[in-house]
Amino acid sequence: MAPFGSSALGFAGTVALIASLLLGAAVQAEPLVIRVGYAGVGVDNQPFANGTYAATARAAGYLEAEFHDDPEIRVDWKFFRGAGPAVNEAIANEQLDISYQGDLPAIIARASGLQTRLVLATSRAPLYVAVPAKSTLQGIKDLKGRRVALFRGTSGHLAAVKVLAANGLTERDLQIVNMDYAAAIAALATGGLDAVFGQNSLIGLEQDGIARVIYTTKGDDPRFGRNGHVVVTQSFATKHPELVQRVVKAFVQAAHWSSQEANRSALLDLWAKSGTPVDVLRKDLEGDKLVERNSPLIDDFIVEQYRVQAQQAKAYGLIRRDVDVAGWFDRRYLDAALRDLKLETFWARYDTAGKPLDR
Repeated sequence: MAPFGSSALGFAGTVALIASLLLGAAVQAEPLVIRVGYAGVGVDNQPFANGTYAATARAAGYLEAEFHDDPEIRVDWKFFRGAGPAVNEAIANEQLDISYQGDLPAIIARASGLQTRLVLATSRAPLYVAVPAKSTLQGIKDLKGRRVALFRGTSGHLAAVKVLAANGLTERDLQIVNMDYAAAIAALATGGLDAVFGQNSLIGLEQDGIARVIYTTKGDDPRFGRNGHVVVTQSFATKHPELVQRVVKAFVQAAHWSSQEANRSALLDLWAKSGTPVDVLRKDLEGDKLVERNSPLIDDFIVEQYRVQAQQAKAYGLIRRDVDVAGWFDRRYLDAALRDLKLETFWARYDTAGKPLDR
């Protein structure tokens, strides 16, 4: 029989081994978390959004459904009131894996060396300009010298600069106040601003008699709109290409459902989870075809838009260096999802000038 001390040591070693094995099992049981960012947030910081099929994917649980039978994988959505710039910061701090955001923030991130792949296009959302209800201002040219809110660093920023340029103005011709969309709405409602460049929430102020929309890019030159997309970090794509493929497929399914006119009413109800009234959402989509607003395609028009917008961002002083977008787009996941879902011809593709290509 071994001495007592030796036996005790053996027992302690056994306990330590068992504890180590249990700890290892616990670590292995921890789910892999896919961290999904969204450049925006609902009313009163509700974790929902509207206006894009990415918002549909969140509200209807498309990503969660894709991984329902995989308990080792969990999807964690994060919404950012600070919009695209806040998403960039989170990506830089390695806090996100996949994100929805607008064109300019991603261009700024690419200029700064942030490593991402653009895997899906999203909505071509309109820009709105509103003034107080009793204001005498009638159009963009009337904004010269006025106190105007603009959320700098966002897709709305670049769209606004393009609209100003088309009317012979620059940011320097206005008294620009950098405000997020929620703060700008509050300031406009209390008379602290002459105008606001913003989103569909300005429609709600008009319906309430507080403001008047004097301009929107809806029905105007498509190059003035705000482009959105989904990016994945280079590191996550390298480590988990199969997960990126599944996420992209889920987003494409959400885009397909969101693009069907038979679902328009249900879509509005779904987006209303963001706290934005259905009447506002209906007005925002008025005259638009869902199949055009919710296309995920990275076609020639999208690539050209980003190429030109990268040049414009530098020309307008929004970035300091040239940005090459040629190697940024990664269509492999999208193409595979379209094949798998048999949706290769569901959405129209457009050429660099924005004209539909023959199918």
